[in-house]
Order: sequence, then C-alpha cells, then structure tokens
Amino acid sequence: MNKNVQWVIVGALVALIGIGLYSAKDQLSAELFPVKIGNAAPDFRANPMAPGSVAKTIADYKGDVVLLNIWATWCGPCRIEMPSMQRLEEQLGPKGLRIVAVSVDVAGMENAINTFTDEMKLSFEILHNPEGDIQRAYQTTGVPETFIIGRDGRLRRRVIGADSWDSPANVAYLERLLAEPRP
Repeated sequence: MNKNVQWVIVGALVALIGIGLYSAKDQLSAELFPVKIGNAAPDFRANPMAPGSVAKTIADYKGDVVLLNIWATWCGPCRIEMPSMQRLEEQLGPKGLRIVAVSVDVAGMENAINTFTDEMKLSFEILHNPEGDIQRAYQTTGVPETFIIGRDGRLRRRVIGADSWDSPANVAYLERLLAEPRP
C-alpha cells in the first residue's frame, strides 16, 4: 500500500471517530455530567433522622416540586439560610413544595443534627447522608448547595452557597413550578 492510500485511510478513520463522538456528545454529557440543568435529578439514598426509619431516595419525591438542600451543622452559611427555608416551608409547603435538607455531617453526629434542627425550629424534612454519596451524585462544590427539582424529576436550578429562599423572586419561581401539572 502506498503512503497516499495510508493517509486516506487514517483520515477516514479520524473523521468517523469525530462524527461518532459528535453524534454521542449529548448522551455522553448526560452520563458524565448528570447535574446539568434539564437532566434527570440523580438518585440518592439518605436516612431520615427518626430511628428505624427507611432510607429515602429520589423516587420518594416523584411528581413533587423539591428544594433539595445539601448542608452541614458546622456550615455558617447553612445556618444563615435555614430560617428563610423554614419561612418558605410555611408559605409553600401547604401548596405542595417539598423541602428536603440532607446533612452531610459524618456518622455519629445525629445528636448535633437534631440539636441544630430543634434550635432552628425546622419543620421540613431533614435527612442524613454521612457517607457523602449525595455530594458525589450531585457533584457539589461545598455546602450549602441547593437543587430545585421539577415535578418531572428534572433539575431546574442549582444554587451554590446560601440564598434567601423566601425572597419574592424565589417564591414566584417555585409557585410557577408548583402550578405545573403532575406527570
């Protein structure tokens, strides 16, 4: 085989590989970067704080609008934003919003988590994931980090850091999501 034919074959192979990768980019992106807004919310497994309770997964919230907050008791910004989450719970909880706050404190910190939630007078759902699996699944950069999940189970918004969850803009956004029909 002469050199020209070899270069044509190499060029054709490179072109085919490039076309194949370009065609699969959306599928590969969804698999490699699952927290992309618009993708399905990654699954997780976290324990309710009540002893003997069954672990929760994303499937437990199917059809709900969920504000999924990943936090820790030692996190100052978490302490700052929790009261606004409680006010949001009081305002939109009766309309169907599910606020789920998952602590990533290490194992053995259950008493500290309960003390924290009691001091803050939090009435929304508190879960514990001491293994940190939820942080890997959602590719968090730290705490707090919050994800809004629509009724369709897709990620709608990601907020890194503390926020004022009962602000007019956040309430209006969540009310729009709550107005969407259940799948």
